[in-house]
Amino acid sequence: MTQPADVPPDHAKVERAIILQLLRDDHAERWSLTALAAELHDVERCALSTALERLQEYGVVHVWTDAILASSSARRLDALGGIAI
Repeated sequence: MTQPADVPPDHAKVERAIILQLLRDDHAERWSLTALAAELHDVERCALSTALERLQEYGVVHVWTDAILASSSARRLDALGGIAI
C-alpha cells in the first residue's frame, strides 16, 4: 500500500486504526472520543486527535463534540470491500 506523501507511516497507521474501529460491526456507528481512545489505548491522545483532524479534513470521518463516526463514503467503500486490513 502506498503512503500519501504528506502523511508519515506512523501517522497513517493511526488513521487506519481509527477507520477500522469506526467501521466495526460489533459497535454502534457513533463513538465517543473516550471510547475510541480506550480501544486504541496504545495511541497517544495527541496522535489520536491529530489523526482525527486529518481524517475529518479529507471527509473520511465526522467529528462532533460528543461523537465520532465514519462518513457515508467510508462506509460505502467498506461495504464494497475497498477497506481492508
